[in-house]
Amino acid sequence: MRLYRETRIRAGLDELWTRTQDPAEHQRWDLRFTEIRRLPRAGGEEEPRHFRYATRVLPFLTLAGTGVSAGEKERPDGTRTSALRFSCPHPLSLLADGSGYWRYVPDGSGDGVRFLTGYDYRPRWGAAGALADRLVLRPLMGWATAWSFDRLRIWLEHGVAPERARRNWLTELTLRAAVAGAAGTALALKPAALLGPSGAFLSPLLLVAAVAAALLVPPLPRTPAARRCLRTPPAPVRPPRLLRTLETPR
Repeated sequence: MRLYRETRIRAGLDELWTRTQDPAEHQRWDLRFTEIRRLPRAGGEEEPRHFRYATRVLPFLTLAGTGVSAGEKERPDGTRTSALRFSCPHPLSLLADGSGYWRYVPDGSGDGVRFLTGYDYRPRWGAAGALADRLVLRPLMGWATAWSFDRLRIWLEHGVAPERARRNWLTELTLRAAVAGAAGTALALKPAALLGPSGAFLSPLLLVAAVAAALLVPPLPRTPAARRCLRTPPAPVRPPRLLRTLETPR
């Protein structure tokens, strides 16, 4: 099942295109990649671009792969499209190969662009890999895509560099965990002293309330959050012809 994520960004189409198509800019905001590097072109400027990507999953383990991409910057309807195929030959990578696209759709207001993606991939390791993908990797990839899209939006709309946005997120995550942990510790150690005779009854409720508040309070405007992205398209979306061209065996 193809993953779908969408956000609306108040920025110019050209600026959004640059931040997503330039590998040096792309790797700054996209949590899924540690490095993206274009490879030399074998043919002319019309040929698809080949690239190498790497993702550090552990301090001592980096998974690298290659891909090919092509973009349509000028379309009659004013939209733009980018499509890619990718593969990772590393035997420890659950993700074997896949394909996807980005679409850039001006929303008609003159100051915003719908930026959306659809992609899918094939897991390796047989039935065990399919189960691990469904339970772990696919939800994680969907979350990382949405979180990265929001980090890109914050960069373009508020001028907050991706590195700073990541620090904002880590700081807020730490504070939320500290609030929930402090509430739980205080209520577990001295419920009667804090709440009187009813402490034993009320402390579990207050603990649940504290944890819920830490989880559900909306993130600050300049902190990336995956929840701000759409996960299903507002209308049926067909993969672009450009993607089908890249997927056609050569």
